Amino acid sequence: MKNIQMIIAYKGTRYAGWQRQPNAPTVEEALTGAIKAVTGETVTLYGSGRTDAGVHALGQSAHFHTESRVPPERFAAALNTRLPGDIRVLSSCEAPEGFHSRYSAKGKVYTYQLYLNPVLSPFYAEYSWHVNYPVDVSRMKAASAAFLGEHDFCGFMAAGSSVRGTVRTIRAITFEQEGALLRITYTGNGFLYNMVRIMTGTLAEIGMGRIKAEALPGIIASCDRKQAGMTAPPQGLFLREVLY
Repeated sequence: MKNIQMIIAYKGTRYAGWQRQPNAPTVEEALTGAIKAVTGETVTLYGSGRTDAGVHALGQSAHFHTESRVPPERFAAALNTRLPGDIRVLSSCEAPEGFHSRYSAKGKVYTYQLYLNPVLSPFYAEYSWHVNYPVDVSRMKAASAAFLGEHDFCGFMAAGSSVRGTVRTIRAITFEQEGALLRITYTGNGFLYNMVRIMTGTLAEIGMGRIKAEALPGIIASCDRKQAGMTAPPQGLFLREVLY
């Protein structure tokens, strides 16, 4: 029995997220279907974590066990011939028996894209949050320092999560701007449900002047979701990398 790890990229626009659901297409369903077509096996696929409907991935990690004789490094090419064009296995390899895509992870990197212009380019409609009013990016960048380090981020978690601990460590936040496109990249040891989208929505409201930058440390300390900003829409979010 081999343990196969895959790195996967996908466009989440037409999927109801990563996790299999009974009445909607999901990324997990497409991948397990392709694996069965290649191996003849019905496998359990373990992802590093779920992504919501409309969220994209540049480097999702997942693993499965198989008795197939397909060489581990050849799974990527074999699966890609059976996957839709908006899902691609970038690489595949044999992982140690004890490797688990979720529990072995040491951190994750997410990028969120905002399009700051009155007119949204059609080429970014499915890959960014269109913000068509003035935003002070320098104010957002300065305020983001409050997120760095270890905090209880329960006020930046959407309802419906069953996670027990809500303390997370944010190691870095970087800003890159190319014309109207603003990318915010978050690196941390883990993220709560919708945490990146709520952090981004809060920073955007600071940039708009709706929330005072100096209020952010207190908002974090309050652990009150009502004090934080809006939840940014899903299409701007990318799971960039899983760290091991």
